[in-house]
Amino acid sequence: MNSAADILDLVAAMKAKGEPFALATVVRTVAATAAKAGAKALIRQDGIISGGWIGGGCARAAVLKAAKESLADGRPRLVSVQPPDALQDQGLAAGEERAGIRFANNMCPSQGTMDVFVEPVLPQPQIVICGSSPVAVAIAELGRRVGFAVTVCAPTADQNAFVDADRRIEGYALPVNEAGARFIVVSTQGRGDEAALQAALAVEADYVAFVGSRKKADALKATLASRGVPPAQLEKLKCPAGLDLGAITPDEIAISILAEIIAARRGRHSRVAAVTV
Repeated sequence: MNSAADILDLVAAMKAKGEPFALATVVRTVAATAAKAGAKALIRQDGIISGGWIGGGCARAAVLKAAKESLADGRPRLVSVQPPDALQDQGLAAGEERAGIRFANNMCPSQGTMDVFVEPVLPQPQIVICGSSPVAVAIAELGRRVGFAVTVCAPTADQNAFVDADRRIEGYALPVNEAGARFIVVSTQGRGDEAALQAALAVEADYVAFVGSRKKADALKATLASRGVPPAQLEKLKCPAGLDLGAITPDEIAISILAEIIAARRGRHSRVAAVTV
């Protein structure tokens, strides 16, 4: 069992590593329970409790299930573990959800009630920008304002187009897998289109956008297909990118793309890719 200070240290360490986890907190207890209000546990993505304690097997299964679901969709859960008789008296069944609360059976001899709040703690969502066009620069500037970490991928000579970035990658050597949501925008304007687009389509991402015309996108897809890029990767592309705002200027186009990224992040769209004018 860890102290509150130890749990906070673990939370800080996990955040620093960019590793997703869930924080379970006992918010209410009724009658005898192993853990009391305020008890916390840190649950990793693989379901292992790294620190803290929220009681024994009576609550563990229900909380771990809620943690797994919470990490999958980014939404918190409130779990109420109650004796079967108490649930029956309220007309409830184990596994049922009502008013935002999921109910579970407490089969332990204590026969107490424990309410546990499960909160996902996910890495900061990331926008990866390939290229240094005016649209790319605008996305970098606006993206940070709305809560995204910004990674800039561009040749060394083009990096100075960006005043600031959370991370810089020279060229387009994108990491294949990274923790947290990743949204990629290729805005190379004819300078390395194929290399950047091929790199973007080859990695795990929640969204991939290519800034260019539909005709240009089709030509690039044909070229990449001839080079052996699998159809499943090419099918990620969606035309056009961004919400239809009638955008014209680089800032307006950036806003339309960021709006679509936000929609994808909040679950309004499935994992997609796009091409815009």
